[in-house]
Amino acid sequence: MNSFEFFSPTKVIFGKDVELTTAKEIKKFGGSRVMIVYGGGSVLKSGLLDKIKQLLKDADLTFTVLGGVHPNPLLSFAKAGVLQAIEFGADFILAVGGGSVIDTAKGIAIGAANPQKDIWLYWEKKAVAEKSLPVGVVLTISAAGSETSDSAVLTNDETGSKRGLSTELNRPKFAVMNPELTYTLPKYQIVCGIVDIMMHTLDRYFTQTEGNELTDEIAEALLRVVIKNGKIAVKNPCDYQAMSEIMWCGSISHNELTGLGADTDFAPHQLGHELSGKFDVAHGASISTIWGCWAKYSYLAKPERFARFAKQVWGIEKSSIEESALAAIEKTVSYFASIGAPTCFTELGIGMQSEEILFELADRCVFYGSRTVGHFKVLNRDDVYQIYKIANH
Repeated sequence: MNSFEFFSPTKVIFGKDVELTTAKEIKKFGGSRVMIVYGGGSVLKSGLLDKIKQLLKDADLTFTVLGGVHPNPLLSFAKAGVLQAIEFGADFILAVGGGSVIDTAKGIAIGAANPQKDIWLYWEKKAVAEKSLPVGVVLTISAAGSETSDSAVLTNDETGSKRGLSTELNRPKFAVMNPELTYTLPKYQIVCGIVDIMMHTLDRYFTQTEGNELTDEIAEALLRVVIKNGKIAVKNPCDYQAMSEIMWCGSISHNELTGLGADTDFAPHQLGHELSGKFDVAHGASISTIWGCWAKYSYLAKPERFARFAKQVWGIEKSSIEESALAAIEKTVSYFASIGAPTCFTELGIGMQSEEILFELADRCVFYGSRTVGHFKVLNRDDVYQIYKIANH
């Protein structure tokens, strides 16, 4: 095994009706004045928000609410939440929703604990946060894995820049996970979640690092489980077995376990971020659009890795390493298409883009030449442009 550090302190409460423990968990972690952050319709229509409010009332917890989180969480909204949290005197932030809600809650928690700083400075890596309010999660969407991760992504709606911040301060104190709370999701949201879960593992799995047998086996098993149950969930979103497997995979895929000891890549995520930042498309859809294009452009950096992926995840073994690698790429792209995920710009709904836009996306992705992207194959501006060009149909 290669050297690594692993820290995943989030308490997970998993199963049917576990949302009933929410108030008790908040109190365990010192919360008394709670800010509830949520998104839109589903938690209102399902009655979940009212249930959480009543649980907090019954536990004599004071609370305020902030609803309306955007699917690509916006910096301006998080900043407004910071002001509300400070005015209310919040000492605990409760996210009721999926990744966008959780990431917004993390942003509010850092901002409220550091009122002297513009939170975007942390996301731009111009300042280092040293404290945050505690965050708890009632999960309603299996996708981002933000309920156990150290990361949070926000979009600056003034500039269109989408940035992620990874810090141990972002780890939620607890995650309440009842798969039944995902039953009301639209099909497209389920599809995007499946893609996101797969990609959090794929972006760790495609590495030049060798010798991490258990890490590789965990990643491959997770991918097989998501692929199998994803098909079932898309057909029947109320299948508890499938939805429970997907929910747990979502957490494991982004708590670092599937990439321990490896130089992780995340290039498809970075390319996808620019698409969702500019065109406001769903995060999962942006990365299903870009993954096959990235893979076709990059696989020769280490075709043996793709050949292993072919055999261990898809059960494909061709006569040559390169044939196996290409077959695995095609199989993955076909799987995305089979569950209704886009695999090119027109399917994403943004249409074919001009050369000018492709170069703009590439420039933004490499921070106008100040960085390269990825580790599996290190990508410069021209590489990124070429990948966008492959997707541009």
